[in-house]
Parts: sequence; C-alpha cells; structure tokens
Amino acid sequence: MDARFFVGQIVAHNRFGYRGVVAGVDPCFSLSEEWYEEVARSRPPKDQPWYHVLVDGAMHTTYVAERHLDASEDASQIDHPLLVYCPINN
Repeated sequence: MDARFFVGQIVAHNRFGYRGVVAGVDPCFSLSEEWYEEVARSRPPKDQPWYHVLVDGAMHTTYVAERHLDASEDASQIDHPLLVYCPINN
C-alpha cells in the first residue's frame, strides 16, 4: 500500500484539529499491541500507513493512522523543538 503523505509534508489531524509535519512513515502499524489497545481508541486499521508527526506549537510527537490525517491548507512554518528553521538569504 502506498502512503498518502510524505516526510516533510504539513498535515492536519481531522479529529483533533492540530497541525504538524510528517517526520516518519510506517507502511503499517509498528508500535506495541498494548499501545494500540490503550491509545488507538477508534481502532484504525493496522495494515495501512501510520505517521510520526511533530505537533505544531507543542513539545511532543504523535503516531497517527492515515485515515485521521489530511493535507493541511495552512502551509506556514511548524513550531516544534525538533525542527530547525534556516532562512535562506537571497
């Protein structure tokens, strides 16, 4: 199965409304069964892509099933401590 989003793409969570940037893509769910049972309450499919997302304006990352993400219409810079902003001087 092909992933819908790519590393570096800005996405929005369609249930919780936060924005973030994709930092990694797993072709299928790769965390523990315990994590899935405790955190993935909507029971998204494990056999579809999951994404590691750096959350805008936060210190944490999330692990999100593809069905909960959309491409963000807001392309402004993501604010996350794991990102380094390097402006290009013309």
